[in-house]
Amino acid sequence: MDQTPALVLLISRPSDNLVGMSEETFDIHYVAKLARLNLTEEEFKTMGTQVAQILSYVEQLQSVELGDDVVPTAHPIPMTNVTRPDAVKPSLSQQEALCNAPAQGNGLFMVPKIVE
Repeated sequence: MDQTPALVLLISRPSDNLVGMSEETFDIHYVAKLARLNLTEEEFKTMGTQVAQILSYVEQLQSVELGDDVVPTAHPIPMTNVTRPDAVKPSLSQQEALCNAPAQGNGLFMVPKIVE
């Protein structure tokens, strides 16, 4: 697989632990394979350029000095999860749940294998 400079990009931090990749490169072909994408060479070049721009912007953001008074957050405003109390309620019996299943065995739903 021939890789042009637009397809192999330097990442800013080797500590990002990209499994299966060199610590110093970000391989568009490898990511496309993992995502099961069939991309043309033109699409690889476009994706390479776009990922390079994204990584460049992330590097630019990492250089911003925030000081000790800025707390890392996952959301800009405080979020609380609204949940109901966990209470036992009547539900279907195993036999009722399985009565319309297309395939069943040993009291379980049988489904096709999806993992290769």
